[in-house]
Amino acid sequence: MASVKEDVLAALAALGIAYDILEHAPVHTMEDCKAAEEALGGVMPKNLFLTPRNHAAHHLLIARADAPFRTALISRQLGVSRLSFATAEELMDMLRTLPGAISPMGLIFDPEKKVRLAVDRALREQPRLLFHPCVNTATLAMSGRDFFETFLPALGREPVFVDMRGEETHEV
Repeated sequence: MASVKEDVLAALAALGIAYDILEHAPVHTMEDCKAAEEALGGVMPKNLFLTPRNHAAHHLLIARADAPFRTALISRQLGVSRLSFATAEELMDMLRTLPGAISPMGLIFDPEKKVRLAVDRALREQPRLLFHPCVNTATLAMSGRDFFETFLPALGREPVFVDMRGEETHEV
């Protein structure tokens, strides 16, 4: 059986998406990811796996590393009750990964589209985006264009773009 990383890379190859990959020691924080950003020349977003208190829905939020996460602001833009972090078990069940390796690449493992995708509007214009291939021991880089115009449409995903800047100060 192939590893999750191999499944992700095979999916990208099948879609004809060019990527660079960097193998590295496990990373656990956005600070740890800066070396990959420098080596691969792109932007590594933070990825948050969120759910309302009743766990009735799940959302993957992709945002700039320095963007403040204000639950009230994002929840309102998504039209849902206040969001908080989903469990590691839910993450593994839906996106085949664990905290520390959350990635939109995991959406390939959610053909039923249980996870709704939200993206920080400021990422839309990034020329090169970096993501974990669902493991925190590697980082892959692809063009922002390939991510938004090839990868997501191939999965039947249309992200909801959100504005991470706002006046609310309620943070998780």
